[in-house]
Amino acid sequence: MKIAVFGGGYVGLSNAVLLSTRAEVAVVDIDADKVRLINEGKSPVRDDTLQKYLSEKPLRLYATADAETALCGAEAVVVATPTDYDEGTGRFDTSSVEQVIRLARRRGVPIVVKSTVPPGFCDRMAAECDRMAAECNGRAAEGNGRAAEADGRAAEGHGASLFFMPEFLREGKALYDNLYPARIVIGCGKGEEQAAGALAKLWKDCAENDPPILVMRRKEAESVKLFANSYLAVRVAFFNELDTFAQKHSLSAGRIIAGVCADERVGSFYNNPSFGYGGYCLPKDTKQLLADFANVPGDLIRAVVRSNDTRKDFIADTLCKMAGENGTIGIYKLHMKVGSDNHRESAVLGVIDRLKKRGRSVLIYEPSVEGEWFRCVPVVNHFAAFAKECAVIAANRYEAELAPVRDKLFTRDLFGMN
Repeated sequence: MKIAVFGGGYVGLSNAVLLSTRAEVAVVDIDADKVRLINEGKSPVRDDTLQKYLSEKPLRLYATADAETALCGAEAVVVATPTDYDEGTGRFDTSSVEQVIRLARRRGVPIVVKSTVPPGFCDRMAAECDRMAAECNGRAAEGNGRAAEADGRAAEGHGASLFFMPEFLREGKALYDNLYPARIVIGCGKGEEQAAGALAKLWKDCAENDPPILVMRRKEAESVKLFANSYLAVRVAFFNELDTFAQKHSLSAGRIIAGVCADERVGSFYNNPSFGYGGYCLPKDTKQLLADFANVPGDLIRAVVRSNDTRKDFIADTLCKMAGENGTIGIYKLHMKVGSDNHRESAVLGVIDRLKKRGRSVLIYEPSVEGEWFRCVPVVNHFAAFAKECAVIAANRYEAELAPVRDKLFTRDLFGMN
């Protein structure tokens, strides 16, 4: 079979590569550089497993900027375009997802939404598709000279079932997490449970393990995504607040965390302190869920969002004290995790913004940044020169390169893991 995947980022490309082990896959992306790299067998995102598959595996995969070429002959469509959180509206910007659904529904093939969307989004889009198909059928019934044209449009809109399948991927390990998923969740409309299970089995058959398939309503599956990531944000915020408490009272956060996590009900995961949660998913998903709680009693999600801001305030204040009145504060790399090249919504950026508002001198060391400035902050790409200029160096995650400057180093990476 042929599958069209819209979106060549972490989510789209990892799903495309996974599915291309069993089917022909066309990846659609508006970025010409991404299209070129994928067709050259190179990953446009940093992911070792993804790169290995692209360069070494016999995949039936190609990329294109032409949506119609990708859709021609496709038996299923996967939507993995970005849905960034819009601070102005207080909700996800789902315009790219809507555009692809409206384009793909004309093909009458199953549409699987992988992009993170607000609860109720897919039900609304499914209703729109049904309404447009009904309108076409109505025009066809009118007959006359427009009948053939209307029949064609009606056929295009008929049978385009819409499913929501949330992704649970880590940056830098997106394909690995697709190969070894903990579960496959799929949301469908009423009466589509059997079709949903059969579709989910395609992903299950591509996996290297034997994950359970969970079939539910579309709105329930959309909620699973937001609540799963919000729970992870709760854990990050909890251990960050524990770490703040320990620092304020001159206690060992590492020993306290070890004692807390020895309880198997708590577990030793997602417990390494940081400058705050960030990345592609957690910041936007917690904010979207908070918006969905507008008319629902609850305080926890609001507290998590506020806690993350408070943590970045605390980190910035600590760095100012360590650097003294006129000392330069160095920021060692912008990304959230070791092994990732993404710094979108990184907590490090929030710390930098706070330092700038306090009027402090800030210097960034980030080899991946081209140019001498990043967001009005000077960038140095020679580590020795960077370290010499700084009174204190802040690193969200520790790397061996920092060993010679331990006397200047500030990090809350207690366990050397992401």
